[in-house]
Amino acid sequence: QVQLVESGGGLVQAGGSLRLSCAASGTIFSINAMAWYRQAPGKQREVVATITRAGFTNYADAVKGRFTISRNNAKNNLYLQITSLKPEDTAVYYCNAEGVLDGLLNHEVWGQGTLVTVSS
Repeated sequence: QVQLVESGGGLVQAGGSLRLSCAASGTIFSINAMAWYRQAPGKQREVVATITRAGFTNYADAVKGRFTISRNNAKNNLYLQITSLKPEDTAVYYCNAEGVLDGLLNHEVWGQGTLVTVSS
């Protein structure tokens, strides 16, 4: 079974920085797109940033200029460098991968999430 494991979350003061990591393991034939999502208390899950295998990226307006998504295709790892944290960034951050996974085409897998808490 393909698994995604996030790490790097924690409690940070506003204006601080964090680096989130996501490690994919298991029966992976290929990963096309990867993404970071987040879900704040009482709110729906939203996309934060996406990245293709070739490295094309997109960001939510709320995080542009502050978050940087990257990936290491050889390691099947995903990263999110976060700077200038704001209290509204507080959420559980989830890693997502789409591709040929567990023998299935266009299959998606989610991680369990890592909590980022930003104090004011």
